[in-house]
Amino acid sequence: MLSDCALVWPDGDGRLQMAAALRGAWASPLGLDAPLRQLLAGSDSGELGRMLAKLGVRPAANRKEQRLAALVEQHGDPARVAALVAQAPAATRELLGRRALEAPEQSGPVPFGTPRAEAGPGEQWAVERGLLVRDRHRYGPARMPAEVALALRGPDWRAPFVPVPPEVRSVPATGPDVEREAAAASMAFAAHAVSVLGVCAAAPPARLKAGGIGARELSRIGRAARCEEVPVRLVLEAAGAAGLLARDGERVTATAAYDTWAGEEPADQFAVLLRAWWALPLTPGGSRDEDGKALPALAGAPPCEDCVQARHGLLAAASRLPAGEGAAQPADLGALLVWLRPLADELPQDATPFATLVEEAELLGALALGAVSPLGAALLADDAEALADACQRLLPAASGSARFGSDLTAVVAGTPSARLFELLDSVADREAAGAASVWRFSPGSVRRALDAGHTPEALTTGLAAVAVGPLPQPLSYLIQDTARRHGRVRVVAAACVIHGQEPALLAELVAQRELGHLGLRQLAPTVLISGTPADRTLAALRAAGYAPVAEESDGSVRIERAGRHRAAGPVPTPRRPGGGAGTQRTDARAADAGTAVDLRALAGRLRSAPAELPEPDPYDGRPYASDTEEIIAGTARNLSFTDARQLAHAVDEGLPITIEYVATSGSATVRTLSRLGLDSPYLYAWCHLRDDERVFTLSRIHGVMPA
Repeated sequence: MLSDCALVWPDGDGRLQMAAALRGAWASPLGLDAPLRQLLAGSDSGELGRMLAKLGVRPAANRKEQRLAALVEQHGDPARVAALVAQAPAATRELLGRRALEAPEQSGPVPFGTPRAEAGPGEQWAVERGLLVRDRHRYGPARMPAEVALALRGPDWRAPFVPVPPEVRSVPATGPDVEREAAAASMAFAAHAVSVLGVCAAAPPARLKAGGIGARELSRIGRAARCEEVPVRLVLEAAGAAGLLARDGERVTATAAYDTWAGEEPADQFAVLLRAWWALPLTPGGSRDEDGKALPALAGAPPCEDCVQARHGLLAAASRLPAGEGAAQPADLGALLVWLRPLADELPQDATPFATLVEEAELLGALALGAVSPLGAALLADDAEALADACQRLLPAASGSARFGSDLTAVVAGTPSARLFELLDSVADREAAGAASVWRFSPGSVRRALDAGHTPEALTTGLAAVAVGPLPQPLSYLIQDTARRHGRVRVVAAACVIHGQEPALLAELVAQRELGHLGLRQLAPTVLISGTPADRTLAALRAAGYAPVAEESDGSVRIERAGRHRAAGPVPTPRRPGGGAGTQRTDARAADAGTAVDLRALAGRLRSAPAELPEPDPYDGRPYASDTEEIIAGTARNLSFTDARQLAHAVDEGLPITIEYVATSGSATVRTLSRLGLDSPYLYAWCHLRDDERVFTLSRIHGVMPA
């Protein structure tokens, strides 16, 4: 059957070859390791001879090829393998029986300093006879050849196969209940989206050097928007895909599309984000690196078709439930998704299959009470009109009014309009966001509005216009009391202060046209401030014919003495031609004199030195060998000239390479890569450590070595 579908076919040696698409489905098909010939390819003739001697087999010749062929023939017969294992010690038989049913551990590059693995009980007997094969440097566990594993499993062994989908326990979930739950979730997410994007529009988050928004900025956005990390990531990724956020230099800023989106009704806002989430090539809530650390948001991850397929498959799995019923446990939906989409990748941090994906679907209201909501049904049907109708039905119009309490709070039911959101955010602090948003007024928040140019009358009028009923008296008193104390003390920036005992003289300085560039301003009859530093102000006044003096910080007059400049050490005595004792004595005296260093002068030179030296150019004018090398050298700034050239050569020639890589979490690792593909600033490659396709950021590669 597999041959009819062109998935497998026999090669010239009588073995079956597998299609690349099918091989990609399993890192180790049927849980088998590589065949014996491949595992022993690096062994020398002496090692193979010792294995054959233990087995009592005499090859036709003593060359490596004949010895390897004899060993492969010996272990290729299941009956011989079974008879050999029957003679093994009990510990060896127990070890081999267990390893035959286990999937092999994936091997990869080993960091320097890793201790060698010691042989376990019964392992050495099997290694000596080729039933297990160890790495030549004894790193990692011994590996069992595929021929040996199949022989030990026996002729009756069959690959595990479940022909029927797993049972999903269901509970009643009527249509109105599902719609009610979906409406609550979608309203809360729409309010979170308005809050999160409002924070980003007001204070654009900074980008990491490697790209994306880091954990510190995500935490700041979450605190300001009163939102957990997963909804924040979900909003940011969906908004980035919808074009509401974009990279702007070292920050991520709102776009013109955001301004249009902010003025729309909540149903239209939510529909934009829901469609973007449906096509996202990643799972925002489960973004983790190789070491399990959280990745930055909006980092520009490469497309992942499996993520899209898993998202579609989740709603398809939930739609298989009978009408009026929902899954009792979200884990049951994840197990059904594994059966329906076996190639979809599960996130390693999920305690149950696809738990993060289920959480995202519930946050957006696509899943409610374990059943597909009208929103999810419209997404599955790819019906834009049905999706718009469902959003209009589930999400009410934006609220333009708030209820003000005597406890100095304002509560908005549903999603606040853009105007109401901007007004309340300017004069109060947000305490909660979701189906109902809460703001609290305080002297600090009212002062912030007054600092921004609002008058107390304008604030009172604006709040009264959106209030349900009259404004509470405590709020009016708070605004008036804060305004009465606002501005009683003023602060002005000044580079220096000019004062004297003659008001007429200071008034003359202000009136001097040739001193206008100093930015003089009279604060009192005997006090001026200047917008120009003190040294330049002194020079300008003296150039204009005045005789000012400078003051120290304690009010005393600063005495201006000419500084004495001395060399840090004497000039060494020139060496006389020739040699002799006299020359040596002269050199010794010069060396002794040179040790008398002026420590004050040396400290002054060290303090005046630049804080950072310019980073040297690794190429220093040398020409590039290829366009690939120029691209790598411009992006991989941590690589030396030799390393950049070696990496470029490996990319151009299709050669494997070993790199030293530092993940976003700061952990360093050594990876062996092959099948390299360059798409700056990323390097696409097959990682032998993970036995999978991976993407590496060029700026995080710190070293290159031959594979």
